Amino acid sequence: MTNTIPAPIQLIYAGGTFGSYGRPLAPLSAEVFLPTLQQLLAEPDNALNLSPIAWLNNILIKDSSQFTPSDFVHFYQLLLSAYQKGSRRFVLITGTDTLSYLGAFLAEAFAGSDICIVVTGSMRPLLDSEELHSYKVDAQSDAWNNFTDSLKLASAGESGVKISFGGESWPAQTVQKIHSHDFMAFTGHSRAAYPANSYVKTLPDTRRQHWLNDQQDISADIAVRAEHAYVHALYCLPNTTDALNQQLRALLSQLPCGIILLGYGAGNVPYSVELAEALQLAYEKGHMVVCASQSPFGGVSDTYAAGSWQYDYQVLAGGRLTIPAIYARLLWLLLRHDSPARRRQRWLNNVQQTGTSIKKR
Repeated sequence: MTNTIPAPIQLIYAGGTFGSYGRPLAPLSAEVFLPTLQQLLAEPDNALNLSPIAWLNNILIKDSSQFTPSDFVHFYQLLLSAYQKGSRRFVLITGTDTLSYLGAFLAEAFAGSDICIVVTGSMRPLLDSEELHSYKVDAQSDAWNNFTDSLKLASAGESGVKISFGGESWPAQTVQKIHSHDFMAFTGHSRAAYPANSYVKTLPDTRRQHWLNDQQDISADIAVRAEHAYVHALYCLPNTTDALNQQLRALLSQLPCGIILLGYGAGNVPYSVELAEALQLAYEKGHMVVCASQSPFGGVSDTYAAGSWQYDYQVLAGGRLTIPAIYARLLWLLLRHDSPARRRQRWLNNVQQTGTSIKKR
């Protein structure tokens, strides 16, 4: 009997703090950083008894605060191409500014597959910038631990998209950044429903090919739509409702887009006849308005009259989804479907799978 050599974990380097070096800090190019990382992994003190690692060529390396929908689609297509060729386990290193957004987007995009993607980054660079003559791991950085934890998670190969950071890991759709400097910068939870519950342990070859064929059929359309896809955020503040009404009406002349309405507490939004009419008009023009909470935990509900009125005017409930997860789902629906009715149908179907949908009164 011959031993089967496991397929390598594909590593994608996309820049961010993790790969930054020098004074001032700037991301190293892949041509410099990846051989350095490979050399560090080969050192006896750093050796890991894990699956072999390969480097997936990625030309998009920049600060994650500059990412756009088209950039998200780039990573989706890069991973899709490698998955189609037989790779199944991936580690994606990116910046922390939009790490939770990208992770949640990939979770939506690869729902129903058996791919394993681990997204990570760091709050401090991997390499010590005080070392001018050689590249050396900064012992005070969180990067090496985040990286090795991610490799271990990918080596296990559990299907789904996860974010690994600060010694913990969570389904990508549940994760949000809660601190701008601390090593424990992210949090999440494991009570995840869709899309996490859509991943399967192993797809039979026929089903995987059907899934891939479906993705390939829409890949070109997704890339084109990404150039004009927008998700806006309207933040409730103690102003008169004229402020929200004006912001919302300014979007009505644009192509159908996603709009996140960030309410107070459990999703409370100040009422006015004009704002209610604007919400109804947004729906009629094909926009998707989703109510979320400004609170980091708990999500929205229709407990209070101050919040429940909006659902009579076609606003969708964000349930317990984080703001990054709501953004990711809205963006994916804008890219995946060209019909506002179909997008809305898919949103309602997906939210129902979480058990947190708000019923129409």
